[in-house]
Amino acid sequence: MSVASRVKRLLSGRSHEPLQWTIVTSAPKGEAGEQWGDTWFARDLAAALRRAGQRARVVSRAGASSDRRAEDDVVIALRGLRAVVPPVDRSNVWMLWVISHPDSVSVEELRSYDAVFAASEQWQAPEGIEVTHLLQATDPNRFAPPERFADSSDLLFVGSTRGEFRPAVRGALRSDRADDLRLYGVGWTDFVEPSRITGEFLANEELPAAYAGAEIVLNDHHRDMAEQGFLSNRLFDAVASGARVITDPATGMTETFGASVVVFENEDHLVDLLSQPVEAVFGDDTERRSAAARIAERHSFDERARVLIERAQALGAWHE
Repeated sequence: MSVASRVKRLLSGRSHEPLQWTIVTSAPKGEAGEQWGDTWFARDLAAALRRAGQRARVVSRAGASSDRRAEDDVVIALRGLRAVVPPVDRSNVWMLWVISHPDSVSVEELRSYDAVFAASEQWQAPEGIEVTHLLQATDPNRFAPPERFADSSDLLFVGSTRGEFRPAVRGALRSDRADDLRLYGVGWTDFVEPSRITGEFLANEELPAAYAGAEIVLNDHHRDMAEQGFLSNRLFDAVASGARVITDPATGMTETFGASVVVFENEDHLVDLLSQPVEAVFGDDTERRSAAARIAERHSFDERARVLIERAQALGAWHE
């Protein structure tokens, strides 16, 4: 969008009217996309934008090039596995939010957007391109502590293999708590006996109760994402649910979650943590609820929507 167009929109005095937003995900369309976390992330963001008085919809990557994008005031591309290229000749605002796989993002891609956000407090874009740090988030309307925590011995892991025997799962299976593991995700038959797999898919609407109901939620990251501070969205959802969480090290973990998430340095350390009484590793229920409240206040999709709306207005987005 040209500078002249932005100035004209700002001077019109109409830049604060409700905008039409489209959130483009990296997920495929149809049933396959329903199993992508990106899809649910986008839907939670769209709901927050609507609560803020905006109009918002979600499309898969196939919808990025639709003629309907010309009807939008703002398009947000959630950058995951696939790049989305904005049209060169456009009159609306396109913003990029890098939520994963930062190493695959090119300079040309970054420069093609009007604004760039990154779900890391540490990541810096190449060639000095301006980036606004905007961590992932949760929806406290869905992910919140129950009135009473369940008495459970479950170790819960939700996630695909990503083509590797993920350390959180391998460590859990090496521990004396192996029979307590509840494992959901695709691809696990390549690494574990089928009897160890609880299911290939845990529906998103079941996640809040599953997180809050487990004794411990296990998590780990892509190595490059951990090193560059791209914290897993599961951490935000699980802690907001009041879950006890154990994860691998990641840059910025302590600054974001404090003591509410316990870090295992390697698989041997995870085995040791799981061998201890849960009270020796985690805080009590009051501390779990306090941690959930902090995440809900600081890292909600409503808070993220506020930042995005302010930037869109500053860029001169307005509704025709």
